[in-house]
Amino acid sequence: MLTAEKKMAYLSILREELVPATGCTEPIALAYASARLRDILGTNPERIRAEVSGNIIKNVKSVVVPNSGGLKGICAAIAAGIIAGAAERALQVISSVPAELHETIAAYSQDTPIEIACADTTRMLDIRLTGWAGEHFASVHIANSHSNIVREERDGEVLLEKPVTDSTEDSLTDKSVLNVADILDFANTAELEEIAPLLRRQIDCNTAIAEEGLQNDWGANIGSVMLAEYPSDIKTEARAWAAAGSDARMSGCELPVVILSGSGNQGITASVPVVRYARHLGTGQEKLYRALLVSDLVTIHQKSGIGRLSAYCGAVSAGVGAGAGIAYLLDGSYEAIAHTIVNAVAMISGTICDGAKPSCAAKIAASVDAGLLGYSMYKNHQEFKSGDGIVTKGVDNTIANIGILAQQGMRQTDQTILSIMTERCK
Repeated sequence: MLTAEKKMAYLSILREELVPATGCTEPIALAYASARLRDILGTNPERIRAEVSGNIIKNVKSVVVPNSGGLKGICAAIAAGIIAGAAERALQVISSVPAELHETIAAYSQDTPIEIACADTTRMLDIRLTGWAGEHFASVHIANSHSNIVREERDGEVLLEKPVTDSTEDSLTDKSVLNVADILDFANTAELEEIAPLLRRQIDCNTAIAEEGLQNDWGANIGSVMLAEYPSDIKTEARAWAAAGSDARMSGCELPVVILSGSGNQGITASVPVVRYARHLGTGQEKLYRALLVSDLVTIHQKSGIGRLSAYCGAVSAGVGAGAGIAYLLDGSYEAIAHTIVNAVAMISGTICDGAKPSCAAKIAASVDAGLLGYSMYKNHQEFKSGDGIVTKGVDNTIANIGILAQQGMRQTDQTILSIMTERCK
């Protein structure tokens, strides 16, 4: 049985993780830092130095910055934040930019000297911006999570300084309290009035961008392709809607997304398939909310060991989470959820993250499919067993292995991906 202290920790985790963002969170983190830089300096910088970790470079390179007039890349994200950013809105910093500023953003991006350097840091998420105007300078440092400003400085005076570690969970609620049995207990017993507003916003925002992705031409249109070419059933629908939301988001759609573990794609993947299944089944709102708690927390549980940015594709964790949430809708037992998770992670763990771009939508479709197949295996009395590759005894122990794989085993993979993206494909 969950203690009151653990319940409060679970609520705190959800409040930290289920937050709205407009646009891919890595360029948006850059825009947020840029808006703060401008505010601290008191004017638009005349030149900027951006020291960013490799995973920021990887995840900003190919994605459209929303409300920028279709621009891509680090300079575009910085320019959008400087020209039009509202820093007080954090990850919605450029959610309201009038179209008449698009040319100004483009001009600033092209005409302002912006030096980009790969930061000498072990952190996967690290952004240090320094800007100069006349005789004055200012700097902003974000570390470990997308809106976690750890230092601000103007003309040598430190205005803000927070302790910072190399932990991806720095400044966040301790996630070691998470385990699958307690997640199910929490989902079954949580007082929904405390968490319903967050879940309702997750449903509304993420369903809206998925619908936009299906109705219009975004990215690779993976969702539309699936609905046209694959059997018309709920499994296809669940995968296609999630993929469509990602395609719209990666291509600069201005609709907000409720993110999860710092990622809009993960927020979409963990929620939209569960919502589609609930509507297909005629499930009531309460059970849908509880299923989303399972999906969200199982996703967060996996990501706490992997880290917010990694060579390990985050869509995989969210697809596994969605499978667990759907297993909750269809069965609800610990056995069904645990076996779904283990079966699913055994299939596609090791799928690489090579940055934010349209192909994320296809990876999302594959990840949701793995989650669905994981449950189908359980229903048909099939399972991957301890000793089968990275699978070990106990669902939480298998999840721990995923963290080891991602953080230790794929470290060189991450460097190789970055090298390919920045040196061979300029």
